[in-house]
Amino acid sequence: MEQNNSGQCLCGSVRFRTSGPLRTVTACHCSQCRRQTGLYYAATAVPLDKLQLESEETLSWYRASDTARRGFCSRCGSALFWQADGAAQISIMAGAFDQPSGLVMGEHIYCADKADFYELPDDGVPHHPGDRPASA
Repeated sequence: MEQNNSGQCLCGSVRFRTSGPLRTVTACHCSQCRRQTGLYYAATAVPLDKLQLESEETLSWYRASDTARRGFCSRCGSALFWQADGAAQISIMAGAFDQPSGLVMGEHIYCADKADFYELPDDGVPHHPGDRPASA
């Protein structure tokens, strides 16, 4: 039986569905993610061909860097997606999924860049000072 998940932005204008397994959640503590979300970015990922946008009228993309873009709802402001240029997969904010999602935390990245107002959780998953190691 294939795993299917659905989700949406806060106002429901952007709706999506995924098929197949979802990657464990990666929590990114870099300054860009912190500025976009207010804390840290917690996202899973799927291959592009496993993401179906059911409603995307208000989906907007912001060029976050020379190598990636971030998708959000232009009506309610919900952060939804992150995609590296040329990548075969797309990251999806874990909080945008309908419950139960079945997601579990898998790792923390860019921990050395975290904000000073919180401590990293002791959740038993790897904590990397920068990006995940190439073998991950």
